[in-house]
Amino acid sequence: MTTEIDHKRLSQLLESEETLFCSRTPRSAEMFERSKDSLLAGVPMPWMTDWAGPYPVFVDSAEGARFRDIDGNDYIDFCLGDTGAMTGHSPPPTVSAIEGQADKGITLMLPSADSAAVGEDLKRRFGLPYWQFALTATDANRFALRLCRAITRRPKVLVYSWCYHGSVDETFAVTDKAGKTVSRPDNIGPPVDPAETTVAVEWNDLDALERALATEEIACVLAEPAMTNIGIILPDPGYHEALRELTRKYGTLLIIDETHTICAGPGGYTGEHGLEPDLLTIGKPLAAGVPAAAYGMSEQVAAMVTEYMDSLEVADVGGIGGTLSGNALSLAAMRATLENVLTEEAFRSMIARCERFEEGVNGVISENDLGWHAVRIGCRIEYKFRPDPPRNGSEAVAAEDRDLDRFMHLHALNRGVLMTPFHSMALMSPATTDEDVDRHTEAFGEAVRDLLG
Repeated sequence: MTTEIDHKRLSQLLESEETLFCSRTPRSAEMFERSKDSLLAGVPMPWMTDWAGPYPVFVDSAEGARFRDIDGNDYIDFCLGDTGAMTGHSPPPTVSAIEGQADKGITLMLPSADSAAVGEDLKRRFGLPYWQFALTATDANRFALRLCRAITRRPKVLVYSWCYHGSVDETFAVTDKAGKTVSRPDNIGPPVDPAETTVAVEWNDLDALERALATEEIACVLAEPAMTNIGIILPDPGYHEALRELTRKYGTLLIIDETHTICAGPGGYTGEHGLEPDLLTIGKPLAAGVPAAAYGMSEQVAAMVTEYMDSLEVADVGGIGGTLSGNALSLAAMRATLENVLTEEAFRSMIARCERFEEGVNGVISENDLGWHAVRIGCRIEYKFRPDPPRNGSEAVAAEDRDLDRFMHLHALNRGVLMTPFHSMALMSPATTDEDVDRHTEAFGEAVRDLLG
């Protein structure tokens, strides 16, 4: 029999945790009020107000898998910048490379020796021969979509309902109950109706995928190899093989976004599972938090892109690239991070820590007969408050429990453990220790005991 959560008790507990939070973070509260005079909503980015609690903690310093707020409270960081700091905060090899490059020039609009080294590393990891650079995975995805439309001469892209690919306009589309593509409810000021640019289907629905591709208006499918930002949603057995077969059948290009799923191993989910994308995009952890991203392409796509570019009468960016893309500082940081931080040895350690985390969470769930579950990819794990893993984004959205989610986050934060906001995701870095993981298990168990009384 599954233990039920008393939401009246949950509401009382959440109120108590908010009171405790405020008592521990008075300087963060003061800084938040001060910031309202110059920053919209008192924060650098609006979503920073969505952390559990009446305001976010303000950070003083961070190193490895830990950080300290301006009130002097120390935290184990399992959020790690939602993958941006999966390397751990300020890993020494990257810091050294940044310091060395800063004295030699930050941006030049010219290549450096590091650019070739990074391209060679990415080629080895992911299997795609040609690479270009951007500053964010959003830009890498945006550039990849433009190139796919250009070389296929097809107008639309296909994404999955409730997918995550940064702030790319075309990706803020979902499918409604009738199977029609519509704008996501949180889509802010869309330039056009997403239905004009995009077809959205549910993850793991091969019939819907084939119906969309059969129109032969889809330039490319943009997909994470497993959905991540709406909870970790794994592909059904055989789904990737079928996706690759169908895209080739209908002349559609396949872009795999590894920005979050690099957690699977040194070559991401693509390397671990032998995927064969036409293009691949990645950002966030590549330079240990310094803005950097990359997109790679196959021999065939590279040849088509080169032919298309050579046909243009005007030599300009045309919507591809940016003044600071591929800058010397980002490339130096990328090279140091790839060669010395995100190594095979580091991933073995990170995945082992995540397996320990998974075992601890599942132990608490089992001991208390909770109808919850945990899902893991490599060194990334997430727990959801339902018995069975959802198969697509719409199922995941329907199962959300915002109050329970906020309580679990705030309870952990008050005990020195930071989880990723919006969903209960944890990442391991090379600096994460067994003791860090065990502290989370202890706090997680305490939260459950408080919930159940």
